[in-house]
Formats: sequence, C-alpha cells, structure tokens
Amino acid sequence: MRSTLLSRRDLDFLLYEWLDVEGLTKRTRFAEHSRETFDGVLDLAEQIATRYFATHNKKNDAHEPTFDGKTVTIIPEVAQALAAFAKADLLGITMDEEFGGAQVPHTVGTASFAWFQAANVGTSGYPFLTLGNANLLLAHASPEQIDTFVRPMIEGRFFGTMCLSETQAGSSLADVTTRAEPSTDGTYRLFGSKMWISGGEHDLSENIVHLVLAKIPGSPPGTKGISLFIVPKFLVQPDGSVGPHNDVVLAGLNHKMGFRGTTNTVLNFGEGQFTPDGEPGAVGYLIGEANRGLSYMFHMMNEARLGVGLCATALGYTGYLKSLDYARTRLQGRSPLAKDPTAQQVPITAHADVKRMLLAQKSYVEGALAMVLYCSRLVDFEKTAESEEEHRQQGLLLDILTPIAKSWPSQWCLEANSLAIQVHGGYGYTREYDVEQHYRDNRLNPIHEGTHGIQGLDLLGRKVVAQSGASLAALGTKIGGTIGAAQEVGGELSDLAAQLDSSWQRLVSTTAAMFGSGDIEAALANSSVYLETFGHIVIAWIWLEQMLATEGRTGDFYDGKRQAGRYFFAFELPKTGPGLDLLARLDRTALDMQDAWF
Repeated sequence: MRSTLLSRRDLDFLLYEWLDVEGLTKRTRFAEHSRETFDGVLDLAEQIATRYFATHNKKNDAHEPTFDGKTVTIIPEVAQALAAFAKADLLGITMDEEFGGAQVPHTVGTASFAWFQAANVGTSGYPFLTLGNANLLLAHASPEQIDTFVRPMIEGRFFGTMCLSETQAGSSLADVTTRAEPSTDGTYRLFGSKMWISGGEHDLSENIVHLVLAKIPGSPPGTKGISLFIVPKFLVQPDGSVGPHNDVVLAGLNHKMGFRGTTNTVLNFGEGQFTPDGEPGAVGYLIGEANRGLSYMFHMMNEARLGVGLCATALGYTGYLKSLDYARTRLQGRSPLAKDPTAQQVPITAHADVKRMLLAQKSYVEGALAMVLYCSRLVDFEKTAESEEEHRQQGLLLDILTPIAKSWPSQWCLEANSLAIQVHGGYGYTREYDVEQHYRDNRLNPIHEGTHGIQGLDLLGRKVVAQSGASLAALGTKIGGTIGAAQEVGGELSDLAAQLDSSWQRLVSTTAAMFGSGDIEAALANSSVYLETFGHIVIAWIWLEQMLATEGRTGDFYDGKRQAGRYFFAFELPKTGPGLDLLARLDRTALDMQDAWF
C-alpha cells in the first residue's frame, strides 16, 4: 500500500535519477557505501517512522506535555519511538566514523529524516535538535568536550538543545543579558533566563546538553561580546556517568497552536535551586574562544534552517498525499457538462478546481523537496571538495540558497497544507482528519530559526552582496547551465527556459538597480518581497532541472512530474512580475507608514 507520509518513488527519482547520489561513492568519504546502503537507510527510516512515529502523532498533539511544577509528563509512546530511533543508530548516520557515525552522505540522511518529520514532527524534534547540537560541537568543541557530550548524543543517551532567545531580546541577540562568570576551576557560572527552548526539559534521555549564548563580564557590547557554553542538565562525572543536577530549572512550558509534542520551555540558569558544587550559578563550559559564540552558533542555526525547510516540506508533502487519497475516494457532483442529474457521482479529482489545488500542492511540495535535497548535496560536495575553488563554489551556492531553503517551504508548503484542508472541504477543518494538525504544526516554521523577515534581510542585505555578489554570480552560472541544457533539448523545455531566463535576468538587474540607487533603507524595506520573488525563480529553476531529468522517460510518474512543472511555470512564475515591479520602483509604502496612522 502506498505511503501517505512521503513518496518513495519521488525520493528515488530525486536521489538517483536527478542528483546522482550514487556518484558520491566515488569520493573517499563515501567510498564504502553504495546504492544498496542508501536504500537500506531509506527503508529503515520509512519502517521506523511508520511503525513508531506516525502511530502516536495525533495522540501527541491531543495530549501535549504537561508540567505540575516539578515534573514534565510526556506520553510513553514518545520514549518508545526515540528508543527505536537510537537503536537503529540513526542519530549518527551522517557523522564521521571516528565518532561512532556511519558517514552516509548528508543528502541521503536528509531524505531519510524527512520520513520522521512527516510522520510526527513533535517527536522527531528531540533527535533533530540533538543532531544539530552534536554537529556544532564536532566542529568547534575540544576533544574532551566531544568525548564527554557528543559520543553519548550519537548513542542516543543524551539529547541536546540550543538556547538563544530571551524574553526581552527575541531575535535581537545583541540584547541577550544571560551572563557567564568565570570560576576558579576554569568553568563558568551562568545566570539568566532563556525562552522558547524546544526540548528544554524531559526525562526522555539520561541528560540534556544545552548550548547557551551568554556574555562574559567585560566583553564588547552587542553580538561581538557573545560567547557559547555547554550547560548540561546534569553534570558529567570523569568516568562519563551522570552526576548531580546542574542549576538549570524549568520555569514553565509554552503552549503552541501546533508542534505540541515537543516540550517548549522557559529555562532559568543559576537561580539557586541546585548548587552541585556549592558555588552559585549553572556550571558551563566555554566552547572555543570567548566572544565568538554567535559565529559558532550559526553552525547549528544554518543547519537548523535547512532542517526547518525540510520539516515544512515534509508536513506539506504528507498533507498533499492525504488530500490526494481523500479526493480519489470522495464522490461528489458530476461534470459541468453532464445532463442527467441522476448519473453516478464522480470522485472530486474529476473536477478542474480540485485538480488545480492538487497540482498546486504537488508543485510546491515536490519543488521544495527537490530544493532541500539539492542543498544537502551541496553540503556533501563542500565537505568532500577536492580543491579550494570547489569548496568555495559549493559554499557560495549554499550560502545564498539557505534563506530560500528555509523560508520558501515554510511559506508555500504551509499553503499546500491550507489547500489540503480545502480539498477535504468541511472535513478538513475537523480533528478527525490529519490535515488540520499538519497546518497547525507547519505554521510555526515561518517563525522558527529566524522569521520570514529575517531571512529576507539576510538574503538581500548580506548574501547577494557578499564578496561583490559572488554567491549571486555562482547561482546565476548554475541556472544558466540549466537554461542552456533545456534550450539544447528544444521544444517545450526551450520555451520554459526562455521564461526562466527572462525572470532571472530581470531579478539580477533589479538587484543591481536597488543597490545602485543609494537608498539602502528603501531597498531593504521590501526584502520579504525580494525573498519571495527570488524563491519562486529558484523553484522554477529546480522544476526545469527535474523536467530535464524526465526527458525521454515515459509513464504516469514522469508525466505527473512534467505536468507539475508546467503548472509552476504557468501559474506561479508569472507571480514574480508584480514583485519585481515593486522592487524596481523602491516602493516606500510600508517604510513611510507612521505609527499614529494605524
């Protein structure tokens, strides 16, 4: 029976027929692997996600974690699912073998992780935060810190978090006030409070490893004075065993409209409830150098941004498949041309407007999945680059595509969830069907790991202008290569290539004009419009890539791919025109609005 979580056929197409993931085995890092290995990982992920994660998704939503002032209570199925995940060694699937990982390509790891996010985003939040935490420590922590904290995470014994936000600061990390006082034993004592910490308290693991941004007294103001610390829930003894409770205390749980299965917490550090060694403050261990904490944290944040894009995609994808299944079995109405009112009703997939909504979902979710996997392959290319120039080029592409890969699925796969509800009609709005939960779960992703507006500012204010536009030029070269390949094929693909080329060239010229105007404030005022316009053009490129990969192939799957690509070029890419018009005239409508006028 076909899964309604994800399409394995689509994953196989993207990994093997388009991205040529098998070709990665020619690189030393992945030389011990093969398609058989990759298929085994994907099969295992689908099986565990289906058996252990999907089965309690609705229960996890209906019975969210509770806190009685002392203990957090979570339904037992969560622990059972996470134990199965850890037993399968999936936590270290993409990590280096020397640390206990399997060294599978990040592209394959991303595809396998999508199964869990589609199945149960609440439960999957715990291991995926842990993965990002562990990867940051592998990149920047000391060997001793890696042995103490990362190895138990890979084994599934410790889980991890990221602690950035504070109530008074929000996304403005320059305003964090949590302080880290140096101690005589070389550690630090942390005092402060952190907000919106996912996975911040539970009994699902032996320990929780918090990565905490804080300022050491006397450090420079703003972001230049932020350091990063490991602050475990329980101190770890020299023999690796879990010791006394650190001075990290749960102040309360936040209750969100979706994503209910993951504890979301307010944590207090150093309030005096626990003093494991008699000295006040939560014991913390400095990562790397002082005052470089934000640059270290961006390692996890950028990885998390791609993870948010994957999460949004997975939720949109499963919603699409469930609405498709519903539409195929829901009998309602007749053809507008039917004359006989007593004729048998037809499945709603026969109605043109339902086809439109399903095609829109298909174009969004399959386009988003392809983009996220493309970015994952860039990670693999960058990690295994055989020259400095190759490493640089892959990094440039990844830099400019990261805000797109985070925000575009968060916006448009959420729209897919909205359309999935619409396809269900009145039933879609009820809790008896999954699609209303998928929408609520997905609504958080435009906020997670930097809001839509922050991603727009990052793209327009940093990424496209960095190194004199090197990232924009690198992406333009890639898109130009696809356009050229489509023009060589000719026919319909050549026409679509011309449409993409026109949109891309106009985006590049508009970008230059915006910054050439000298009115940077007006240029940045519409950065969200820029992000949305840029994203749609990128997805059109991704669809042209997929359509090229279907060339010469026959069958329903390939026909469906081509039709979804046609839909995107016919219905979606033209939407970039008004956005480019607005950007070109440096529209000041929002910028000039006064508070009193609201």
